[in-house]
Amino acid sequence: MISTPRIRQLLGVSLVALTAFAGGAVVTGSMPSAMAQEVQAQSVAVPQGASLADLIERVSPAVVSINVRVQAPVAGVPGMQGAPNLEQLPPQFREWLEREFGGQPQPQMREGLSLGSGFFISEDGYVVTNNHVIEDATEITVVLSDGEEFNATVVGTDPLTDIALLEVDNPDDRSFPFVRLNTDPTLRVGDWVVAVGNPFGLGGTATFGIISALGRESRLANYNEFIQIDAPINRGNSGGPTFDMEGNVIGVNSQILSPTGGNIGIGFAIPSDVASEIVNQLIETGRVSRGWLGVQIQDVTEDIADSVGLDSQSGAIVSSLVSGGPAASAGLRRGDVILAMNGEDVESANGLTRRVGAARANEEVRFTVLRDGREQTIRVRLGDRPSEQALNQTPNIGEPEQPQTYFGMTLTPSLDETDVDGLLVANVEPRSEAAEKGLRPGDIIVEAGGATIQSVSDLTEAVDDARGEGRPAILLLVQNGGAQRYIALQLDGF
Repeated sequence: MISTPRIRQLLGVSLVALTAFAGGAVVTGSMPSAMAQEVQAQSVAVPQGASLADLIERVSPAVVSINVRVQAPVAGVPGMQGAPNLEQLPPQFREWLEREFGGQPQPQMREGLSLGSGFFISEDGYVVTNNHVIEDATEITVVLSDGEEFNATVVGTDPLTDIALLEVDNPDDRSFPFVRLNTDPTLRVGDWVVAVGNPFGLGGTATFGIISALGRESRLANYNEFIQIDAPINRGNSGGPTFDMEGNVIGVNSQILSPTGGNIGIGFAIPSDVASEIVNQLIETGRVSRGWLGVQIQDVTEDIADSVGLDSQSGAIVSSLVSGGPAASAGLRRGDVILAMNGEDVESANGLTRRVGAARANEEVRFTVLRDGREQTIRVRLGDRPSEQALNQTPNIGEPEQPQTYFGMTLTPSLDETDVDGLLVANVEPRSEAAEKGLRPGDIIVEAGGATIQSVSDLTEAVDDARGEGRPAILLLVQNGGAQRYIALQLDGF
């Protein structure tokens, strides 16, 4: 049993600590222009219950609020944004609209205000923030900690990492207080961190916590992993810096995980070394160039590993290649499992995507691949990754005919209009293995066991071959729109 004096002692320490965390958070003073300088990193001891005021006072002048005016289309018909797409309308109605309005009606626009955070990385006015903060902006205003406002222009953006670089209009050549992105951070789970930003438009707010996890992945960003922090961040903190206890920027706040939109102690920051590389490219060229392989890849599941003869679920399997792309030109094929890049093991599809993206265009890369049960080396000269618009071309899917049911799927030869040969999935039975593996109506099975299929008899032959080789599962290459993926189905379901 803990004695009453000991309980009082513990409660006293806890209250002191809580007061420190909730207290000295906002510093509104500005640094005179004549004294503007880089914020120098220095060690700060943080005994239990101590104040962080000195650290926050040093770094806060470099942190800014960002006010953004945006224009967005007004929603019209439910489920549609702005004006309707004429191609989706009946021919007679489309002809009438074209005759009355002279073509596609222009959507009505409305103006809105978006709020975010950022920070100076140079004395001449470069500001780092998130791409989603300034996306679709018609006007950007940077607000300093003392309330002074400056117009800003976009130097460049990288939506794939959610980084944007701004430059404030600075006709008087004012020198701004700034901080630097740490290009080689040493981070550990449990390290103390401070987040400074503009939550809910309040401005100049600091919060304190620890690094909760490293290497977090997100479907919204394939080209970087995130630092997870529990320092409270909310809407408006996006683009603000995360500092270590020496005043180094070790992350750029980007996302929160929340069922309500408010803080629940799970926030994600872009690592400073990733942000630094992106910012340097934006300063040099105004755009980001990253290596491009020209493939679609997916993780190797246990079923896929069984079907290709792998002992473990490692690597990334190539599900499709861009015609004329770097991978196709170098001899990579669908069904190849990429096991290593430049001698380093590939653990997952996302890991390979990040490593290829971190390489530069025109760089030669060595891949170790598993093909037909044997390892071989293929050298690829990477290309420059095209825009998202160029990568997202998807053909239409036709209606099924002559259905037959296998593996819990109703299959029919795909129509000529799809430009894709194979078997069209017309229906999938609930609770079947195909449904559990993610097969859906509209998918097209283009390969089975590595062989091209155009009919159910082709599929039957591929299944017989797999059984003859003693395989427990068969690997199907499935296409939906412009995307292809591999799915392995157990042969006892055929």
